[in-house]
Order: sequence, then C-alpha cells, then structure tokens
Amino acid sequence: MVHHALEVVLTRPARPAELHAATRSIPLAANHDATRLMALCPGKTARRAAHRLRRRLGTHLPIDVITTHYPDTHGQVLLNVCVPPATRAALGRTAEQAGQTSEQMLERALRQKLTQCDREEADRLSHAVDHLLTSTTPARLLTAVGHALTRSPGAAPW
Repeated sequence: MVHHALEVVLTRPARPAELHAATRSIPLAANHDATRLMALCPGKTARRAAHRLRRRLGTHLPIDVITTHYPDTHGQVLLNVCVPPATRAALGRTAEQAGQTSEQMLERALRQKLTQCDREEADRLSHAVDHLLTSTTPARLLTAVGHALTRSPGAAPW
C-alpha cells in the first residue's frame, strides 16, 4: 500500500499527554511548538489517507486542517477540512444554487483568496522597494539585500 506524507495543522499547541496518546495510534513528528505534525499514512489515494488520519487522530488532537505535504502531479495540494454541519448545509445550498459541488465552490473561493493574497504581497513588496530606491541607489540596495540574505538564518547557500 502507498504511504502519503501528510501535515496536520492544529488549532492550538498539542499538550504532551495529547501528543503521547496520538502517537500510540500513528507515529508523528511535531514541530518545535507542537502546532504542526507530520505523518506517513497508508492509503490508496491521498484523500483516503487524510480521511484515515483524521479518524485516527480526531479524538486525540484539536485538528484544524490536514494537507498533503507534497503536491500531486498537477501541482495540487489536498486540503482535508472538517466543516461543522450547519456550515456544510449552508455551503451545500449556496453551491447548489451556483450549480457546483461544495468542493468546487470551496476550491474556487480558496483560489481567489490565495490569488488576492499573492497580489497584495507583490504590491506591498513593490511599494517597499520603491520607497527604498528613493533613498538609495539600486546598486547599494542590491548589495544590502545580498548581505542581509547571507546573514539570515536558513538562507539558501549561494
């Protein structure tokens, strides 16, 4: 059976007792503050593996989202989100009126929001660079960025 690398994002840091109980069900690796976990979970598909992981861990941990750690062949990352029944019903009604499935509607909304966030970040960076260029030369700015990148922890080795 294929194993899928899944990332679990928690709504709050897991307490040591919760983590201990969860790791008895499936091996997990936690980040430094126990808000994100990694797991290898068996399943024919990533969707089934995420569903299986949620069933196993849902009673032990405050799970917010489960995602595939690596994109699929189409560059997509699977999101496994638990939607409360009232929200699911409202979403279903809205999706039906739009002639879509709930999943399609959520995917479209998420893509729009991510595109908007990317655009806003690009605009913010552009304005910041424009502001920096008004007070220095491009060569000095480039030199300063190079120095900052080489001093930053976790910077890529050039």
